Amino acid sequence: MGRVDLGGEARPAYRVAMRELPQSARPRERLWRDGPGALAEAELLAIILRTGSQEGSALDLARYLLGRFGGLVGLGKASPEELSVVKGVGPAKAAQVAAALELGRRLGAAVRFRVAVNTPEDAAALVMPEMRHLEREEFRVILLDTKNRVIGVETVAVGSLNSAGVQPREVFKGAVRRSAATVILVHNHPSGDPTPSREDVALTKRLAQAGELLGIEILDHIIVGDNKYISLKAEKLL
Repeated sequence: MGRVDLGGEARPAYRVAMRELPQSARPRERLWRDGPGALAEAELLAIILRTGSQEGSALDLARYLLGRFGGLVGLGKASPEELSVVKGVGPAKAAQVAAALELGRRLGAAVRFRVAVNTPEDAAALVMPEMRHLEREEFRVILLDTKNRVIGVETVAVGSLNSAGVQPREVFKGAVRRSAATVILVHNHPSGDPTPSREDVALTKRLAQAGELLGIEILDHIIVGDNKYISLKAEKLL
């Protein structure tokens, strides 16, 4: 049996084209019949891709992409350029996939921004799904209104694996522009260990002093690890 190459990986040439599947088994028809929640990630991705290539169906290509990039999380981190070089994808399909994933991110953010943050657990839950997977250190600010409802989450610094250059003017710029009443600082430790360093504590105190001058209180500083976090306020370090 011959083999084909989907972007560098040899696969069996035997396959079933989407049009050869029974209608009840096709992703688009299943979506209409059973709803989007009933479909696997590969089936949803196949609907976005719409068509496959000479090497396989849209479902084959979707499965390959998920495997190549390490699942949906890895696919979400891939750039359009990285997607487009996969055989059978190209610029048009890469743009479709990137746009769909970005819409999903924005929808998730819009839903989260309706909630109130009243505890360290609330703040960690807001950012943990995304920040626990980051490969570089990022410093973000959760902006809150007078009722502790989330106005937005802004990234103010992106650093190397173990540092992020954070300037007070960048931390509070968005808070001033969007009239935030209070803020919560958040950054991740790509190592997975959220234990605060001496530099983390010193930076927090320096930013708290800057916030006092601006009349914007820092409620907490959350350090995110791999599915765990530490609140500097709870640890009495703020």
